[in-house]
Amino acid sequence: MEKTIEESKQGESLILDYKPENTKKLFIESYGCAMNFSDSEIVASILSSNGYNTTQILEEADLVLVNTCSIRDKAEQTIRKRLEKYNAVKRTNPKMKVGVLGCMAERLKSQFLEEEKIVDLVVGPDAYKDLPNLLSEVEDGRDAINVILSKEETYGDISPVRLNSNGVSAFVSITRGCDNMCTFCVVPFTRGRERSREPQSIMKEIQDLWDKGFKEITLLGQNVDSYLWYGGGLKKDFENATEIQKATAVDFDQLLEMVAVGFPKMRIRFSTSNPQDMHESVLHVIAKHSNICNHIHLPVQSGSDRILKTMNRLHTREEYMTLIDKIRTIIPNCSVTQDLISGFPTETEEDHQDTLSLMEHVKYSFGYMYAYSERPGTLAERKMEDDVPEPTKLRRLQEIVDLQRNHSAFRTQEFVGQTVEVLIEKASKKSEKDWSGRNSQSIVVVFPKENYKIGDFVNVKITNCTSGTLIGEAVGLSEMN
Repeated sequence: MEKTIEESKQGESLILDYKPENTKKLFIESYGCAMNFSDSEIVASILSSNGYNTTQILEEADLVLVNTCSIRDKAEQTIRKRLEKYNAVKRTNPKMKVGVLGCMAERLKSQFLEEEKIVDLVVGPDAYKDLPNLLSEVEDGRDAINVILSKEETYGDISPVRLNSNGVSAFVSITRGCDNMCTFCVVPFTRGRERSREPQSIMKEIQDLWDKGFKEITLLGQNVDSYLWYGGGLKKDFENATEIQKATAVDFDQLLEMVAVGFPKMRIRFSTSNPQDMHESVLHVIAKHSNICNHIHLPVQSGSDRILKTMNRLHTREEYMTLIDKIRTIIPNCSVTQDLISGFPTETEEDHQDTLSLMEHVKYSFGYMYAYSERPGTLAERKMEDDVPEPTKLRRLQEIVDLQRNHSAFRTQEFVGQTVEVLIEKASKKSEKDWSGRNSQSIVVVFPKENYKIGDFVNVKITNCTSGTLIGEAVGLSEMN
């Protein structure tokens, strides 16, 4: 499982529409990947129906929730600092209750509740519907905990409240959990085994977003390519399905086609893909439909076959490069982005050079690059010594980052002189006179506002670029409006 973590969004406190009949106040912060932010929207929806309005003032909250991430040590340390802050406030407001949601909840349940006594409730990723019951337990003076991982729960019946939304783009969760046991990753232990959401509930949620004026959705999952609906249950149990269940099953390329055809004026993205699960049929669906974005986030983690095997990645360097070549052939203008880890246990200089040479072959548009940090509970932590010295990890990471910067500049330069379709998302950070949005390849484009508005699809002629941004001038609305 890959987790793309947007640093700018970390710790956002969430706001939802005020309901005058609600009397309690909820303060909820999210950390980690898009899946955690999506889950916070589900939690907000459940609590909004149970008497809570949101507040952004921590001190006035009746309930404080933090949706947590276990993917990197830095994320856990940040959340611990936030819990210290909540508890300092709690000393002046004893009525306030503090809860931990998400991946850290599952992993550190007894530590938080019993040993350190820093929270009142602990709720795992599959137990959010149990929140009203757990809060009743807390009100009665008892600690409350539910971290049971479900074989069925997909929250398909809950319409998420869209939090901090730009009103243009939204996440739609299609799978939960992960079956890939990468040795560095905690997700299979914190989010459970893989199961998919019923296609009609996905279509219904997208219809609701379309009716509210949203223009772009991202189909979201720990591993979207292995989406498989056959009537419910875990993906690993598909082999025991009936003949009719197998005959009527829906996989990811079919779901993608269903969404593209059902919503021709909506832009469709998806994340995250796993190399061994991405089938050629998906590439043909992307190539066939102009409303599916030409961008694939395809984490590789290392360019060395030896390290890939140690990581229990179920693909080789050659298989990955063959898939890249297929993408380039079937979708010639597709951008590919990466996740990479430097300094995994036993990584040699030769392994590192293999990663750099793989990057040279692919020339990714951009990526998420990290130095390896040992995660408690993973196979790597239990069975492997974290033996690459920190200075070596950081030096290798810097070499990866520097090379990626060159490749990003190469990829943006390719667009100069072209006209691209941009969905306007917000005002540019650098100038109030410019709009900012992304093209199909997920590269940020800025251009003068003129008479266009947020939510418009605009054709923009690219005149200049930086390594991460395209700069241009609007030439008119596109046919997607």
